Amino acid sequence: MTNNRYSIGLIIVAVGVVLLLGKLGVFGFFWDVFWPVFVLAPGLLLHALYFSRVLPSGVLIPGGILVTNSIIFFLCTIFSWNLMAYLWPGFIFAVAVGLYEFYLFDKYSPRGTLVAAVILAVVSGVCFSMTILFTVGIYFIAFVLIIVGAYMIFNKRRSW
Repeated sequence: MTNNRYSIGLIIVAVGVVLLLGKLGVFGFFWDVFWPVFVLAPGLLLHALYFSRVLPSGVLIPGGILVTNSIIFFLCTIFSWNLMAYLWPGFIFAVAVGLYEFYLFDKYSPRGTLVAAVILAVVSGVCFSMTILFTVGIYFIAFVLIIVGAYMIFNKRRSW
C-alpha cells in the first residue's frame, strides 16, 4: 500500500512539473515540431510487437496507417501546413500501406487484401495527380505552350 501511494504521488508530481514547464513555454517549440512522434511511436510499437511475435499480423494495418500519417504530419509541421493542400491523398495511401503490409507479412491473408491495397493506392495516386494538376498544372501548361511556340518560331523548316 505504501509503494502504491509513493508511485501515485510521484506520477502526480511529474505531471505537475510537466504542466508547469509547459505553461512557462519550455515545451512550446518541442511540441510544435515534434508532436507527430506521438503518432509515430504507437505505429512503430505495433510493428515491433508484431515482429517480436507478441501480437497477430492484423496490427500491421493500424501500424502502417499511423507511421504513414506521422510522416505526412512531420512534413507539414516542418515545412508548412499549406502543404496539406497537396498531401491529403496521403491519408488514402496510408490505408493502402497498412493493407499491403498485412498482405505481405501474413501468409494466410485473403487475396482481396492486396486488391484493396492496390485500388486504394491507385485512387490515392489519381487524387494526388489531380491535385497537382489543378494547383500547379497551369504553370506546366504555360511552360509547354512556351516551348511549342519557341519551337515553331525558331524551326528552320517553315511549313507556311
